[in-house]
Amino acid sequence: MMAPERDNFEVSGPLHLTTIDWTDVDHRRSVAASMVQGVYVMQRDLQENRQGSEALAPPWWNFFHFELHSHLIDDADSSIFGVIYKSKPNPSSTPSTPSHIIAFRGTVTKGDAFSRDLQLDLHFVQNVLHQSSRFQIAIQAVRNLVASGNQNIWLTGHSLGSAMAMLAGKNMVKNGIFLESHLFNPPFVSAPIENIKNKKVKHGLRIASSFVTAGLAVAVKIKNNNQQRNILGKDSFADLAAWVPCLYVNPGDHICSEYIGYFRHRRKMEKMGVGVVERLASQHSIGGIFMDAIGKESHDPLHLLPSANLTVNLSHARDLKEAHGVHQWWRHDQQLESRTYRG
Repeated sequence: MMAPERDNFEVSGPLHLTTIDWTDVDHRRSVAASMVQGVYVMQRDLQENRQGSEALAPPWWNFFHFELHSHLIDDADSSIFGVIYKSKPNPSSTPSTPSHIIAFRGTVTKGDAFSRDLQLDLHFVQNVLHQSSRFQIAIQAVRNLVASGNQNIWLTGHSLGSAMAMLAGKNMVKNGIFLESHLFNPPFVSAPIENIKNKKVKHGLRIASSFVTAGLAVAVKIKNNNQQRNILGKDSFADLAAWVPCLYVNPGDHICSEYIGYFRHRRKMEKMGVGVVERLASQHSIGGIFMDAIGKESHDPLHLLPSANLTVNLSHARDLKEAHGVHQWWRHDQQLESRTYRG
């Protein structure tokens, strides 16, 4: 069976990057996305039994002077869900060159890994991804690499993989470690308000949602007799504010597009003088509030991010598959708009 063109680096890869400038944001984004693609292709090599010279994955990292340090295997289905790459010494290396890149793939739609990936997608929706054995394997690998003394480590992932990378990055922030992170099409569990065309309706719904969520959060906290500092929830928000991951989203991808409105709305609420309401709402979900109300432990929504460098792809996407694909992020013909938000 002929391999799909998307797996073949010579056909689909960023061949225009003959020299990498590690200070160039476009180059950094392209390399990070290619490393994620390397994980996808390695898993498909495994599924299709492509070995040796037939394997298609190695060019996705060899081209950028990286080597395979280790791969991360899911204990439930033995699939490859992540890869740790190590930079090889070369003349183009600079202090900005990452020593290691830890990349996580998203959901694969074919093969035995699909059912496990779908289960983890549901874990994300339920806000319990941190409890999965896959994440425990991932965060331990990150901790071990950091503890070994390696410097300039990147985290990157796509879709479900970006959720894994984001969660890993947040965990490291708790230890005072801020890893450069490139998160492609990160999922955001919310009603698709961003898809509403009428700006006034969209803005009104966001304001109403913020006040309702914040009000419910305060009511439940008071009912449970928690301290005032927990009502405001300032701990997790303030602790994360110094970490500024790079998020890459496409308006045509309803899985991640809500991040566009999420950050814009926060800025508008600040200008309206009700930023404290939005900060409180940002740290809670209706599901989490319900868990608090019935006396069960809840966790911050995974999408809670006080700060981010948000890049939006404004180029036309033919369908959801194209809008959600990782390939768009190394193409040099895309119309991108970036803005940094700080909590």
